[in-house]
Amino acid sequence: MKFPRHLLSIGDLNQESALAVLDTAKELARISDGQIKKLPTLRGRTVVNLFFEDSTRTRISFETAAKRLSADVINFAAKGSSVSKGESLKDTALTLQAMGADAVVIRHHASGAPQRLADAGWIAGPVINAGDGTHEHPTQALLDAFTIRQHLKRDNANLDGLKIAIIGDILHSRVARSNIFLLSMLGASVTVIAPPTLLPVGIESWPCSVSFRLEDSIEEFDAIMTLRIQRERMEEAFFPSEREYSRYYGLNGDRLAQLKDGAIVLHPGPMNRGVEIDAKSADSVRSVIVDQVTNGVFIRMAVLYLLLSGTSINLSEEAKA
Repeated sequence: MKFPRHLLSIGDLNQESALAVLDTAKELARISDGQIKKLPTLRGRTVVNLFFEDSTRTRISFETAAKRLSADVINFAAKGSSVSKGESLKDTALTLQAMGADAVVIRHHASGAPQRLADAGWIAGPVINAGDGTHEHPTQALLDAFTIRQHLKRDNANLDGLKIAIIGDILHSRVARSNIFLLSMLGASVTVIAPPTLLPVGIESWPCSVSFRLEDSIEEFDAIMTLRIQRERMEEAFFPSEREYSRYYGLNGDRLAQLKDGAIVLHPGPMNRGVEIDAKSADSVRSVIVDQVTNGVFIRMAVLYLLLSGTSINLSEEAKA
């Protein structure tokens, strides 16, 4: 199997390479449960976290992942840097390359910025998209798929036969886009549930079904993923009020009780409790939201491992080094 040079979107992966990430992450999780949590795989390499947007989970997750693989990490935030003085993406990238960056993890408010960084050749090593505008967030989708498989498909197969609902602000969500394409690639049946105003134009061509009412089929799903309303990307009103939205699309105790036995609840974070999900649902035994955060480290370790080291290295031998 040949792994792609960059990870910019789910489209860079096929089913084989996507499953390779999930399987590698599983092995890394197994190793991390032992006494030795750190591998020497990326010793001497430098990974740069280039974040033009605020982030907690994603940035810390990538930093932790790189350090567990023994890489050196440089955290670059646009605030307080030369970017705030007008420095271009090109000049920032060339500066990082001159400092010896072996891989760049980029989060940017503009859709397509990671693609531009990769295509222009300003960075010699791999570019990993940590979220660009409303476009994609591939590692979030991978950790979501890993969590779903961990809880619902313990035989480590793909996701054939599973029914998954993604509820909320599909229009502005890069997480929704990546998840729809990845989960369907892995064999799951995906349904998006949202008011018409929060659905993107052309969604009928995406590999998913569309519903406008949560009650119509909530008992059919094996996994429910709720999304927050992305107010920071809205310039006009897309629904009457948060209270009205929560009434029709929020996951609450009554709706939680309608889920089938064994169904799980996910959320990519950050959560707006009381809007898209209430406290009872977020903290219930069905919730795997904390597991998503944990699994994010293993998935990002796997992505860095595969991009920078290939698949020939034996992880079990690495753990002994």
